[in-house]
Amino acid sequence: MPSVESADTLADLAVTIARETAALALAVRERVVAGRLDTKSSATDVVTEGDTACEALVRERLAAARPDDLVLGEEGGTSGTPAPGQVRWVVDPIDGTVNYTHGLPWFSVSLGAEVDGRVVAGAVVEPVSGRVWRAVRGGGATRDGEPLRVSGLDDLGLAVVGTGLNYDPARRGRQAALLARVAGRLGDVRRTGCASLDLCATAAGWLDGFYEHGLHRWDVAAGSLVAEEAGAVVRLPGADGDGLGTEATLAAGPALAGPLTSLLVAEGAGGI
Repeated sequence: MPSVESADTLADLAVTIARETAALALAVRERVVAGRLDTKSSATDVVTEGDTACEALVRERLAAARPDDLVLGEEGGTSGTPAPGQVRWVVDPIDGTVNYTHGLPWFSVSLGAEVDGRVVAGAVVEPVSGRVWRAVRGGGATRDGEPLRVSGLDDLGLAVVGTGLNYDPARRGRQAALLARVAGRLGDVRRTGCASLDLCATAAGWLDGFYEHGLHRWDVAAGSLVAEEAGAVVRLPGADGDGLGTEATLAAGPALAGPLTSLLVAEGAGGI
């Protein structure tokens, strides 16, 4: 595992590349919103001109700066299996693609650097607002340079909780049914369509917690580290034994994580 100082350098690089990529995303946005789309795994999951161009730029910049690193990207797949101690970048060139294509401002560029399966540095940049979320394992998390801290709320009845719905219609229906069952026990619910920013919002205390089933590594790599370094309890896909199922992501302040997990399990989240 790299030192905090080494991880800090990786985070700086992530910010630099994500900012440049965010500018590119905005530059092609008008053409994307005008409807120049290709289809992906379902009618609502779109691959855009912006996705493809942005990931190509990220890969180009990473290859120039760190040619020995590997890359896992949403659009381009993986460039190989990492050796022990080798850095692999996990990239979502535009997280919140549907928002992006529909003119909504809640989308991001997300880059996380992982070593031996653990994210050690990351950045999430919002192209529209320009906000920069940055984290280093053991070095904290910031928004535009200001330290972040999660909510200390412990009352589900007051909690504002974020969630997401999958592109697959069948899973989306199950998720909506779960949401209907838990919504009455929560203070309120938000569904923004961008998991990386939902995790960052949890880090900032804007959300008291967040959960979703079916997210991929690139959706959560950088945002989960931002949340964790801000003090959140973070549960990523692949975990087991808590009743949420192996495809669940959850992040919440320490006082709320247990009650939120228990509520979701009691209402059948393990079968989502």
